[in-house]
Amino acid sequence: MEFNVGDIIKARKKHPCGEDKWEILRVGVDFKLKCVGCGHIITLNREKALKMIKEKM
Repeated sequence: MEFNVGDIIKARKKHPCGEDKWEILRVGVDFKLKCVGCGHIITLNREKALKMIKEKM
């Protein structure tokens, strides 16, 4: 699956705010993701990010 900046993805687990959708801010060796619900930003290495993604919206 190919991911681009601005894509919305659905995660396997919910964020503590209750939302499971994330917006992709950066793609590369690391993924930078922003929670759609509360706006919290996280950076994950590519391997962990690909494991957490359930589907592309």
